[in-house]
Amino acid sequence: MQDLAHYPHLVPWQVGIRGRCPRCGEGHLFQGFLKLAPKCDVCGLDYSFADPADGPAFFVICFACVPSVLFAVWAQVTFEPSMWFHAFVSVPIVLLTCIPPLRPLKGWLVASQFYYKAEEGRLAKPGE
Repeated sequence: MQDLAHYPHLVPWQVGIRGRCPRCGEGHLFQGFLKLAPKCDVCGLDYSFADPADGPAFFVICFACVPSVLFAVWAQVTFEPSMWFHAFVSVPIVLLTCIPPLRPLKGWLVASQFYYKAEEGRLAKPGE
């Protein structure tokens, strides 16, 4: 691993939500909407350490999808609107609260993994 002394101290959420490299803050983290690039195009950091798995989807489901779906259910039960209401109000609200947050959350999780040097757990033998 290269010497990290000449790289600035970067806060994970600041570089993550912008989709920037967690080491230099300049290179791109993504190669598409949610696909991670193989490495940073500026400093060359290999992104193979990153494994956000289903973390971004979990957070979006809990904090965005559930409330937006509850809004649609509440509107249906309270006002009994036509299906046009759901087509033009509920569906866009669900889509706008569920899809856009995925990329910033994934960037934040990858940057946090780099910052905190997170890695896969290992079993240690007694006495190590």
